[in-house]
Amino acid sequence: MNRNLNEQSKISRKRWVALLLALPLTACGGQTGAPAGSVPAGQSPVQTPDNGVNLDEEPVDEQEKEESKPEAEADNEAADPKPVQSVSSPTKDRLTANLTGQTETIADNLDTPWEIQFDGSTIYMPLRGGSIMKVQGGERIEQSITMNAKILEEGEGGLLGMALAPDFAKSRQAYVYHTYEQGDQIRNRVIRIQENSDGTLWSETAMLLEHIPGARVHDGGRIAFGKDGMLYVTTGDAQQDSLAQDPSSLAGKILRMTPEGKVPEDNPIPDSYVYSYGHRNSQGIDWTADGTLYASEHGPSGDPGGHDEMNQIQAGGNYGWPTVMGDENQDGLIPPLYHTGEEAIAPSGIAATPEGTLLVANLAGQSLMEFDPQTKQMKTVIEGLGRIRDVAVHEGQIYIVTNNTDGRGSPSAGDDRLLRLK
Repeated sequence: MNRNLNEQSKISRKRWVALLLALPLTACGGQTGAPAGSVPAGQSPVQTPDNGVNLDEEPVDEQEKEESKPEAEADNEAADPKPVQSVSSPTKDRLTANLTGQTETIADNLDTPWEIQFDGSTIYMPLRGGSIMKVQGGERIEQSITMNAKILEEGEGGLLGMALAPDFAKSRQAYVYHTYEQGDQIRNRVIRIQENSDGTLWSETAMLLEHIPGARVHDGGRIAFGKDGMLYVTTGDAQQDSLAQDPSSLAGKILRMTPEGKVPEDNPIPDSYVYSYGHRNSQGIDWTADGTLYASEHGPSGDPGGHDEMNQIQAGGNYGWPTVMGDENQDGLIPPLYHTGEEAIAPSGIAATPEGTLLVANLAGQSLMEFDPQTKQMKTVIEGLGRIRDVAVHEGQIYIVTNNTDGRGSPSAGDDRLLRLK
């Protein structure tokens, strides 16, 4: 009889366990607290390891390794990267969720376009050689620019970033970043330009900042207006990495200025354009809807190579180059939200989505990727188009420009192209 009672007890316990396991795990669900992968308020961003990320592209980026080799060899290294594995699936609400992998060509046979700017349905793209391509109503106009210093197209230099003035519809003014020669030195400058009344050419109307150190590589070059109305400018370390840690140098920085080229009174360093420093070669900046500024960053070449980064930018922040890289840390230095390890993707332009993720155009990685600042994860959106220089989000659509004619890619018929993802 005791044995029967014991058996019944065991059966009862099994039933209770089964019943408990069947109950909803409400208490364990992510209903309260911070989402997984988020950075708690008041803490610095924490480096997340690359577990599960397969970044198997060739370790070649927009860096001096390519410049130090014959061009054909650099092209071979940059070609045919292995695909990057997705680390998370897009949610149904994301801008990228319903993409088919197909593209629509908006303009082709472009000569090394560097930026995508929209004025309504009209598109402006600076070409590295020194002109601006305007695409309007299915027609294209290559606009020349009259300026006070000749554009130097050498290595990574030339006509690079462009930002339309916030009041462009009325003023027809824009800002550009370009490389030039000063004696035997390579320099970069930021100027304001004006489109003429018939929309066929531009003229320089003001010089905002010049004498920014330059080189054949590491020229930075992305410019954009922030939500505060200020102009932000990325600069490279001009192949002198120590300059990135020198607050008195304009190299290896993100700069901030007024639309007139003055130093804002609330800049983190008094009487200085420097907004953040310790950058190697940032070519992408954008703001999410909550006003947070992010930047992409090219890591070093050689051994170790790779370590391309995504950073959340803080006023006055020191991002460590060349003192630290990757998972290395030191008091007072801000680690990246994400880095690629020893693989290189050479991230260039970035664009925030309405959902708070960042689309990242990759050169050596030959892909468009999406970075989630909350989960610190990167996934591939589209590849197989060659080198991608910039990405833009406009009226719910994603646009990219390829850069296969920049001397490092393998151009196909019609390159370079402005594409809309479908």
